[in-house]
Amino acid sequence: MIYSTEVQHMCPIAKGAYHGPAPIPEEGKWVQAKEIKDISGLTHGVGWCAPQQGACKLTLNVKDGVIEEALVETIGCSGMTHSAAMAAEILTGKTILEALNTDLVCDAINTAMRELFLQIVYGRTQTAFSEGGLPIGGGLEDLGKGLRSMIGTMYSTKAKGPRYLEMTEGYVTRIALSEKNEIIGYEFVNLGKMMEFIKSGIDANEALTKAKGHYGQFDGAAKYVDPRKE
Repeated sequence: MIYSTEVQHMCPIAKGAYHGPAPIPEEGKWVQAKEIKDISGLTHGVGWCAPQQGACKLTLNVKDGVIEEALVETIGCSGMTHSAAMAAEILTGKTILEALNTDLVCDAINTAMRELFLQIVYGRTQTAFSEGGLPIGGGLEDLGKGLRSMIGTMYSTKAKGPRYLEMTEGYVTRIALSEKNEIIGYEFVNLGKMMEFIKSGIDANEALTKAKGHYGQFDGAAKYVDPRKE
C-alpha cells in the first residue's frame, strides 16, 4: 500500500465500533451481505439497447450468490433472440458478480442484468419476504400454460385508428366493431394451446378452431375486421 506524504505524517486515531452493513431482506430472512455468497433471491430486470430498438426482461433465481435459473425474454429486435439464446447458456452457474461483468452479447440484456443486480444486492427482490424463496423452476411461472412470453402488440394511425395484433390471450385474428366503428371485442388464437393440440395428434385446422377464443362484446358485432389486412 502506498501512502502520500501527508498521510504518512498523520497520527493514528481509532475508528470506533464497526457494526457491519445494514441487513437486507432475503427470502424471509434479514441478512448482512458481506460476500457474493450471502445473496439469494428471485427477481426481474428490464433493459434496453442504446438505440432503444429492443428491450429485454431478464428473470434470475439466485441461491447463495449463484444463478441457478434464468429466463430471458426479448422484444423488438430480431438479433436479440439469438443473443438471448447465448445469454441463457452463459448465465446459469455464474455468480451474480461474474454475470454483471460478462458480455451478455446484447446491450439490452446487459442493461437488464445491471438493473436486476441493483435490486438483488439492495434487498428489493420479488422474494425478499418469501421464506425460502422460490424453487428452481419458479421463473417458468411467468410464462403460464404453453410456456410463451406475454406479448402485447398494437398499431395505430391517426388516419385509420388502432389495430390489435397480439394480446396476452394470443394472436388476434379479428376485431369486432360497433355500428360506430368502435372496437368492442376481439377474437384470438392461443398459439401455445394450438401447438399442444397439434403435438397431441389433432388436425391443424381443428387445433386452430379449438385454440380460438374471444373477448368483449364479440358476438353480434356490426362488423368484423382482420387487423392485418383491412
